[in-house]
Parts: sequence; structure tokens; C-alpha cells
Amino acid sequence: MEQQNRTREEAIGTVSGMEERKLQEARDNQNLSMGAVGGIAAAAVGAVIWAIITIATGYQIGWMAIGVGFLVGYAVKLLGKGVDPVFGYAGAAIALAGCIIGNLLTVVIMVSRQESLEVLTVLSRLTPGLALDILKETFQPMDVLFYGLAVYEAYKISFTKQV
Repeated sequence: MEQQNRTREEAIGTVSGMEERKLQEARDNQNLSMGAVGGIAAAAVGAVIWAIITIATGYQIGWMAIGVGFLVGYAVKLLGKGVDPVFGYAGAAIALAGCIIGNLLTVVIMVSRQESLEVLTVLSRLTPGLALDILKETFQPMDVLFYGLAVYEAYKISFTKQV
């Protein structure tokens, strides 16, 4: 009986050691910089898609924020190969920025159409203060819900949780 208990404890110790080595190997392969670059690229793509769909439909579709969160989270996970929560925090912050930029870009495109200007011309005239004013003016309480869902989605997807 004592021999069986010892053998079982040794087996548990071996499995635990294997899991620790696997986790350490995953940590050695993670790359926060690459994850952030991928997340930023995904946020930019998501923001542009969001703005184009909003302009095309004439409606701001809050679910687009969740799409931005998904894109960012997936890109951070794919390129960053993260297993630590810091990848989730990075993905969440980048997704929030992507949502804000998507809303701002929508207004920029609308202004460019209304004033018969190129989008890049309107963007070149955009100052941080003006951007903040636009965001304040166009903010709606429902934005908090969808931004929150985007942040949650990006956090959840951005890294592989280890058991």
C-alpha cells in the first residue's frame, strides 16, 4: 500500500513538473511587442471597417465594437503567443482605442463628404483638442456598454489561460 502511494505521488510530481516546464516554455516564447503591433494593426482595420459600415448604413452599430475587440484579441494572441494576463490588459486597452478611433473616423468621413474634402485633408486638420471635442459631442451612454464588451472580449481572447 505504501509503495502504491509513493508511486502515485511520484507520478503527480512528474506531471506537475511537466506542466511547469510547458508553462515556462510558453512564457519563453511569448512576445508582448509583437502582440501589441498585431493588436494595433487589427484595431486600425477594425476602426476603418466600423467607420465604413456606419457611413454605408447611416447607423452606428454598437456590435461593431465587439468585432473590434475580437479582432484585436485574436491578433494579440496570434502574434504575441501570450500566457500571462498582461497580454489581456494590452489587448483590452488597444481594443478601447480602436473603438474610439472608429467613432472618430466615422465623424471625419462624414465631415469630408459634407465639405467635399478628402478624408486625409480632414484628418490633417484634426488636433487632439478638436478630436476630444468631437468625441464628447458624439458620445452616447450606450457607447459605454459596447466599449465595455469590446474590452472584455479583447481581454478574454488575448492570451491563453494556463490551468
